[in-house]
Amino acid sequence: MTGTFTTPGPIHSVTTSRRSTARWLTVGGVLAGPLFLAAGLAQGLTRDGFDFTRNAISQLALGGAGWVQTLSFVFTGALLVAGAAGLRWTLHRGPAEVWAPALVGVFGLSFWAAAAFPADAGAGFPAGSPDATVMSGHGAVHMAAGMIGYLALCAALVLLARPLAARGLRGWAVASRVVPAAVFVGFMGSAASVLAFTAGAGLGLLWLSAVMARLADAPGDH
Repeated sequence: MTGTFTTPGPIHSVTTSRRSTARWLTVGGVLAGPLFLAAGLAQGLTRDGFDFTRNAISQLALGGAGWVQTLSFVFTGALLVAGAAGLRWTLHRGPAEVWAPALVGVFGLSFWAAAAFPADAGAGFPAGSPDATVMSGHGAVHMAAGMIGYLALCAALVLLARPLAARGLRGWAVASRVVPAAVFVGFMGSAASVLAFTAGAGLGLLWLSAVMARLADAPGDH
């Protein structure tokens, strides 16, 4: 008896390669938040006149050494965009799996906008610079980019609760719906304290890193 058959080798190889690429891209999204916050913390502790209780991390892009923070914005945006692509390859099915990576990509693009349009000087930073009395055009774009970016992030986290739950990660799913509320509370408290804003923004960044790492490791339908 004779017959023909095909081996699954090439298909398996393509699938393995795809998963490997997705994992490496997702690593970008995992590293983005911690690296951005570490760079901001290091600069904030060493830049003359900067005070975390009065100044936002984005103001570090001002002054002679501002190029360091500008590069941090650009690099973080690139890592988030890469992470969004990896997340899209990791999550295959349903509207949440389509929209969540797209929203993470929007979040990444907001960092590039923040790099191109710096914040205004204020609250004693950069040292010796007069505070801006009227918001500039680039300052307004910077603020709008941040608002759009973090709204996209919060929406993405809510959507990512679905694939987390589908993988049996119920606690993670609940937290992914609660964290956006905490981010909003931080933003609303920024009028009283810049630290509230920084804490809210940092929480959103770190939770996105944790969620992307967990989804990359958790088994799913591929």
